[in-house]
Amino acid sequence: MNYKLTKDVIHLLEKFDSENKNNLYTADIEGFKSWISDNHSATTSDNTIYWDGKENGRSAESAISTLLVHLNRYAKTYSKSAIFDSEFSTQEEFIYLINLKSFGEMSKTELIKRNVQEKPVGILTINRLINQKWVLQKDSDIDKRTKIISITQKGLDVLEKQMNNIRKATRIVSGNLTNSEKNELIRLLNKLDHFHSEIFGRNIDTKNLIETVYSEYSFNNN
Repeated sequence: MNYKLTKDVIHLLEKFDSENKNNLYTADIEGFKSWISDNHSATTSDNTIYWDGKENGRSAESAISTLLVHLNRYAKTYSKSAIFDSEFSTQEEFIYLINLKSFGEMSKTELIKRNVQEKPVGILTINRLINQKWVLQKDSDIDKRTKIISITQKGLDVLEKQMNNIRKATRIVSGNLTNSEKNELIRLLNKLDHFHSEIFGRNIDTKNLIETVYSEYSFNNN
């Protein structure tokens, strides 16, 4: 038996457990393999990747943040086109309906969190859907203080009217990426989403958000 290899694997497992305190990876062999791939596999040389301002010292983090903002704005533009001249007022309305159709009824809080919105904004969106009779609100059987939201047949019908345009918009957003590139992008975005979702769910006060998060996580480059 190669004891040195065994020791190296055990050391890697210990490091994986130590660095995975925030559960960015599942605590199983698949999570371990993903962590290995992300942190210990050969990666593309930094010298082969270019972003605006790199030659002037602009950081990769700055480029990522800007590109995510740009992509969000592009996606919103296509979404507006997808619901133009329809019964929808905002893209949030059809996104809420799509979530209810896909995942079934859920509490108001869960629906708002799933759409990563602040509660006041989410409540306004849900109220508009209720007024349009696209969703139904009822008391939870478990806790009467909790309101459960479900999509109505009218909601399904109005959503179906726009689904062709919505599908076209989502297809455009993925642009000219190949299937393998789409899968890799999904993997990376899922990782980022998992990281930020945990923070978002804590409802940290805006005043203290950056300092709280920065003090709790290590952002040193690997």
